[in-house]
Amino acid sequence: MSGVEVITFGCRLNTYESEVMRAEAEKAGLNNAILVNTCAVTSEAVRQARQAIRRARRDNPHARIIVTGCAAQTEKHTFADMTEVDAVLGNEEKLKSASYRKLPDFGVSAEEKLRVNDIMSVRQTAPQMVKLIDGHVRAFIQVQNGCDHRCTFCIIPFGRGNSRSVPMGAVVEQARKLTESGYCEIVLTGVDATSYGADLPGQPTLGLLAKTLLKQVPDIARLRLSSIDSIEADRHLLNLIADEPRFMPHLHLSLQHGDDMILKRMKRRHSRADALAFCQDVRRLRPDISFGADMIAGFPTETEEMFENAATLAEACGIAHLHVFPYSPRQGTPAARMPQLDRALIKERAAHLRARGDTLHRAHLTSMVGKSVTLLVENNGLAHTENFTLVDATGLRPRDLVSVVITGHNGRHLTFQHQQTAAA
Repeated sequence: MSGVEVITFGCRLNTYESEVMRAEAEKAGLNNAILVNTCAVTSEAVRQARQAIRRARRDNPHARIIVTGCAAQTEKHTFADMTEVDAVLGNEEKLKSASYRKLPDFGVSAEEKLRVNDIMSVRQTAPQMVKLIDGHVRAFIQVQNGCDHRCTFCIIPFGRGNSRSVPMGAVVEQARKLTESGYCEIVLTGVDATSYGADLPGQPTLGLLAKTLLKQVPDIARLRLSSIDSIEADRHLLNLIADEPRFMPHLHLSLQHGDDMILKRMKRRHSRADALAFCQDVRRLRPDISFGADMIAGFPTETEEMFENAATLAEACGIAHLHVFPYSPRQGTPAARMPQLDRALIKERAAHLRARGDTLHRAHLTSMVGKSVTLLVENNGLAHTENFTLVDATGLRPRDLVSVVITGHNGRHLTFQHQQTAAA
């Protein structure tokens, strides 16, 4: 191989940062290299990264393999001890071209491979400018990094550090560059995006940032948020949901559970009633909105009744896109020291919750039949509606905005018969 290849795991923020990594590595003159941008959310994510590294070495025996990302930050020795790995960079180092100029020689010890600093010492998130997001028709912009909260199950603050925000002017400039490159849809990303602005002068909020973007960059046709903590939603955000057609009617919620005792043990800041009230209030503001949500099955001490409360909350909120994670103990987190459930039971509950989510998703698909929507066509024969529902778009041209009437679904995707191009 030649050039720089990037293998990305995890969230949209990682997807965005992978483009920054590629640009910085190429600026440093790196060649014949594979950058592996890891995720640490679950032990399965770490296992998949290790598997990908071994496969990359088999396929590219002479390439340099550089591992970075959240798992490299939190488990640096796990990767440095792998003979396939040539260097391990931290989450701060991976975004700097100097890191790719100062790589260790081949064959050094595990300790010499490490280029990982104390992420908690990082106080600012510098604006990272990219013009293209490889393979994506939607563009991601990092507006925030890190997290000040300490949910008992979560290792991510130790991989990302404390919360820090990108200044509003830099976000506006990045959005202009991306729309000039042809992107009509922008997605704002962060580790804890709804904490945006607390560390900036004047303490602007995420909603105010979104409102400012749409005002100052009129070429943005569609604006989304990647994920939010509903308890932190501000009045500007609620106003956008109610009144701004360019703000897409879809929110992905960090719910995690539906039982109040488990939520307390998770050290979440919302209750079951808070989550339900938020969904009801937002749906009144924007009836066509859809909700996605993350939920964990099998958290330590979870009883059958507590688990059922998670499933019934998803149903009560009408979650159309439910992402279920079987609980995975992460070393160093308080939840890992709590009484654990049997792994077979965790998997069984996760499967059951996914099945409930599938039923909700099919009901959502059925509710969309007969509606007029505008699709953004992806590169894989699929498209997304405004409320982020997938549509079979076979034969349509990627990046086009296409107006259609939904005529049915196949249990996974919506289908249509008649189309009209809205914009190119």
